[in-house]
Amino acid sequence: MLSKKKKEINEEYIKSGATKIKDGDLEVAADNQEEISDKIVNSGTLKRYTELGKVMFGMLQDYRKGIYKDVPWFTIASIAFSLLYVLNPMDIMPDFIPGIGYIDDFAVLTFSLRFIETDLHKYLDWKLEENLEE
Repeated sequence: MLSKKKKEINEEYIKSGATKIKDGDLEVAADNQEEISDKIVNSGTLKRYTELGKVMFGMLQDYRKGIYKDVPWFTIASIAFSLLYVLNPMDIMPDFIPGIGYIDDFAVLTFSLRFIETDLHKYLDWKLEENLEE
């Protein structure tokens, strides 16, 4: 549960978490795509991130496959961190707490998107170009 010292989700928390992400964490996030996606879709609080979650998973998958490399590691790490955070049911506010259990997941996704928004737009532009060339 919460430690005596109040944990706070802010930009520094996201940066700190993202800097700890390793290649193996990308595998865990990618391997749990269905579970994470279901959690986002089925949570009223996170539902607004359904489409962005798909884009984040797409970028992560294309990066892992080596077909999209024009992205900073921090962006990939931020995606993995935020998706793994959503996956973890026993985070700062455990997900089973009615009404507030997903607020911290929402905050992590929101702050992460602030860092990676430009790179997500670049990725979507790249995807559009790739589809036009096919």
